[in-house]
Amino acid sequence: MMRLLLLALASLTLAGCAALDPYAQAPVAQRLQRDDALGDCARLFRANDALIDAAGTRDALAPRVAGFPYLRVDRALATLADAADAGPSLARQWYAALALLDDDSRRIELGNAGSDDVAVVAPLAVCRRLLARADQEEAASLREAAQVPDDYSSAMRAWGLYPLTRHAFAAGIRRWQRETVDEFTAYGDDDPARHRRQRYIVGGPQNMVPTLRQLPELGLPVVSPSALASLVARHAPTLEIETAGDDDRPGALVWRREPRRLQVGVDVDEPVLYVRTGHTRLGGRWLLQLTYAVWFAARPRQQAMDLLAGRLDGLLWRVTLDADGTALVYDTIHPCGCYHLFLPTERVRARPQVKGIEEGLFVVQTLRSPAANERVVLRLAAATHYLQRAETEMEGNDDDKAIVLSLRDDDQLRSLPLPDGGTRSAFAPDGLIAGSERLERFYFWPMGIASAGQMRQWGRHATAFVGRRHFDDPTLFDRYFEHPP
Repeated sequence: MMRLLLLALASLTLAGCAALDPYAQAPVAQRLQRDDALGDCARLFRANDALIDAAGTRDALAPRVAGFPYLRVDRALATLADAADAGPSLARQWYAALALLDDDSRRIELGNAGSDDVAVVAPLAVCRRLLARADQEEAASLREAAQVPDDYSSAMRAWGLYPLTRHAFAAGIRRWQRETVDEFTAYGDDDPARHRRQRYIVGGPQNMVPTLRQLPELGLPVVSPSALASLVARHAPTLEIETAGDDDRPGALVWRREPRRLQVGVDVDEPVLYVRTGHTRLGGRWLLQLTYAVWFAARPRQQAMDLLAGRLDGLLWRVTLDADGTALVYDTIHPCGCYHLFLPTERVRARPQVKGIEEGLFVVQTLRSPAANERVVLRLAAATHYLQRAETEMEGNDDDKAIVLSLRDDDQLRSLPLPDGGTRSAFAPDGLIAGSERLERFYFWPMGIASAGQMRQWGRHATAFVGRRHFDDPTLFDRYFEHPP
């Protein structure tokens, strides 16, 4: 009972933090008081945000910038803020990226609310341009404010006596790491589950081009649509999944009307591999990343009191690419942000890490960077969907027995069709998928992660229970690896 009480108090603290009003800070707070075009525009955005919040369609991918709620920021753009300070031209391009992020997010939010017609969207674009001219005088304040809030709750950690309890959690993490290395080793020489595996491939020229941010003046690499489609197809992994039932068959996320409510489920008749682009810093350069996501209907219960079981499960597989399009590092998590593993290639080396209690670089296996005619194969366990091993093999091996995966833009999950018409994000305004909660949240909350084990949206993946680490942090790889010339 005491645990539930503490969790409720921590949740209230989180809710209070999430409810901070981005219109309460300068300069927008002052503009709201003005009786001119700037004041009208500030009030227009505030009214628009009230409509979105009333409809419950707020998108958690990128938060609004406090004091500048007509702009949004993610961790990559926050990292680029210092580069934007190098000159007026760079500052304008960075600002334009913040504005575009808000425009894209707001269109999705309004579309899910059924209010994305031209009469609503067009005035917002006009006002954003007007506010941009005024923002030139607030450049320093904007760079300081354009930060992504931490996905850890200091309040939950305080309630959970984190300085003390983290030691027990750290011991559990070290035990899991040893067990994971043992499993990868066991599956290295032989595959005991090979006769129970179903193979999935990305077959044929699908030419899928995911959304890509291109800011060459600020250092982000330029990639043409055709080149990007080629890279997506080239680096898409082949999956070999130990299959005990439908919960081990990958599919598309869909909204379904179930007996008591609408819920997000998985359509296994549509085998899908979702793709997202991103960027990281490594060796003083910005590099392209491709993240592939596969979803399952559930992690089925393995025992009477299974803390980790629940609706929905999956795997995210990320490829960090060199400038020539070859793989440098692989890493992976589940959609809850759990089980962060690194699989570097021979083209990088790990930096020496400071020993301590916090979770750091966990290399579970090295993997040879595949040639153009080779592909990475991932072996996944039944039920848990844990990655058991990754291998590099020639394309075409056993592909005649494989099921073909369709490639889709991961951003489609922000606006899925509803059974009765309209659209809705798979993710709630807090970035979590409702109905995918795990019992482990009642035990892991002292580590400061809201609803540990629950499936969550890109940008909301905290990947360390002890310490602080985010999957989309573009400085992560520079801390862990170096790229020899």
